Amino acid sequence: MASLTNTMSLPTLALVGILAVLLPKTISAQSVADIVTPAFFDSIINQADAGCEGKNFYSRDRFLQAVNSYPQFGTEGGQDVIKREIAAIFAHFTHETGHFCYINEINGPAGDYCDENNTQYPCVPGKQYFGRGPIQLSWNFNYGPAGRDIGFDGLNAPETVGTDPVLAFKTGLWYWMNNCHSLITSGQGFGPTIRAINGRLECDGNNPATVRARVGYYTDYCNRLGVSPGDNLTC
Repeated sequence: MASLTNTMSLPTLALVGILAVLLPKTISAQSVADIVTPAFFDSIINQADAGCEGKNFYSRDRFLQAVNSYPQFGTEGGQDVIKREIAAIFAHFTHETGHFCYINEINGPAGDYCDENNTQYPCVPGKQYFGRGPIQLSWNFNYGPAGRDIGFDGLNAPETVGTDPVLAFKTGLWYWMNNCHSLITSGQGFGPTIRAINGRLECDGNNPATVRARVGYYTDYCNRLGVSPGDNLTC
């Protein structure tokens, strides 16, 4: 059998070499970092006022660092599913934080987020479990298991979510992976993720304006990422 170099001209070999370099990049799946570009992230956070506490807290790099702890995020399903998942989580991040303006819930300390009936993750006297971070993690029954799984003392030091930006993103991803990820990857649509995050206060006609706002962010981000939003958008 003749060798490749004996049967192909030099220009042909050069073309083969170029294709070998370019083709894998063309057909390989995009990573989360490829989709959440600096321009995409900045287009959201730049809408927050310069004086917002979150401006120096949230960043694309910190989000991607947190994503490393959740390898299933943005990797399951085809490219359309992956883009919808990223659009969905950023829609909720945007709504919950006011375009990454807020770290801590507005008037959060005035609220009561202690479920005294939950004995598995009992509230610690003097500690408050109001919303913090990009998904506004709330309640002792979320801080407890989030701390256990991520590796911080969620019950004794819930305030850590508001001081450590990578940890804050990890709590958002923790909640997402436990409550929302499968809703998107199974094709149930964006609407059920609203119900999973704040359904009691927003769904079934309780607050249609906030539902519309979340859907608006989601469809906008889907358009930016070049994917249709799919069906079942509301709750």
